[in-house]
Amino acid sequence: GRFIIRSLKFFSIEIARENLVIKGFYPEWASPTFSLIRFVLNIFILIIVFPLLPGADSVAFKGVSVFLGVLISIGSSSAISNAVSGLVITYMRPFKVGDWIKTKSIVGVVIEKNVLVTRLRTFNNEDITVPNSSILNDHTINYSSIGKKKGLALSVRLKTRYDYNANIIEQRLIEAALRTNNITKDIPPYVLQVDFGDLSATYELNAYTFDPDNMFFTRSDLARNIRNVFEEANIKFVTTTFVELKTVD
Repeated sequence: GRFIIRSLKFFSIEIARENLVIKGFYPEWASPTFSLIRFVLNIFILIIVFPLLPGADSVAFKGVSVFLGVLISIGSSSAISNAVSGLVITYMRPFKVGDWIKTKSIVGVVIEKNVLVTRLRTFNNEDITVPNSSILNDHTINYSSIGKKKGLALSVRLKTRYDYNANIIEQRLIEAALRTNNITKDIPPYVLQVDFGDLSATYELNAYTFDPDNMFFTRSDLARNIRNVFEEANIKFVTTTFVELKTVD
């Protein structure tokens, strides 16, 4: 058993270092696969050795074994759930270390993946630990996986009055996008009219970047440029004031 485990460890290290390439088997699978096989082998070896232990046939030994098994099964139900979820996530490959992802309402860069939890670091430098079962049971958005190759669309919505021509609004929004650093010109930005209110229309600007790691800074610069361009053209954003009227008895 020890010889087999040592041999498998050697192969797992070589696969992880990409010195050994197996078609259809990714390098990040090497370590968890080795851990899983090692666990199964150790259980198998323990089953073989168990009858040879002194007192293995005694009633007391069997009772203690059953009691420990019940305690482990009850106390580790959530841990087992997270472990199974961690293995599923590993082989699904929805994200890897260094990717910016969103799970539930948490957005952060993946700094660690293990069998039980995934650790994220948010834009505000907060270290958040998320159970793997929680990630598997909810949808996950990966901003980095395709964004670095095919571009990530950054969206900004705004409202303007009907006094301004729609074509002028769209031209100014595209101009603001082209002024922004990290916004690519290879994929032209575009504008959508997404809503029509009583007093104003809502526009959505979509501009692409190939640098999703800095998407927060890029979106901030994009919003700033939109404001500057609109001020240059004397176009005002819509502001609404709510007045509450009360009757006095």
